[in-house]
Amino acid sequence: MRVNFTVNGEARQVDDVWPGESLLYVLRERMGLPGSKNACEQGECGSCTVYMDGTPVCSCLVAAGQAEGRSVQTVEGLASGDQLDRVQQAFVDAGAVQCGFCTPGLVVAAHDLLARTPHPTDPEIREALAGNLCRCTGYEKILDAVRMAAQS
Repeated sequence: MRVNFTVNGEARQVDDVWPGESLLYVLRERMGLPGSKNACEQGECGSCTVYMDGTPVCSCLVAAGQAEGRSVQTVEGLASGDQLDRVQQAFVDAGAVQCGFCTPGLVVAAHDLLARTPHPTDPEIREALAGNLCRCTGYEKILDAVRMAAQS
């Protein structure tokens, strides 16, 4: 099957997609966009979160064919050229990146939160990030990064 969709603002076409192939697999393995991570393959950890038509989704749960004609934005697509998005930069500045496996999903979730709620409270931040698991941190640096991005 052929899938035509927009990825990070660019029209893309992927051929020979098999029906059970996930959007995550297509993004990582076929399109060379390794930002979204493959961790649980069950939509439980949030590491593979991307935007689809402006809504965050776990790309491991989306069949690639469902992206036909849609718009997908990955963590790579948040940056503008060499300029990181304010959320990406805040994660770097706050030291919120350890092994980095959960980071792309957390960045997308935080980006979505700040687009909806520019100055979130701590409970709102925690709620927005609740679907993203990190095994390395106590989350404090991650919360600091979201707070920092909200102030920029």
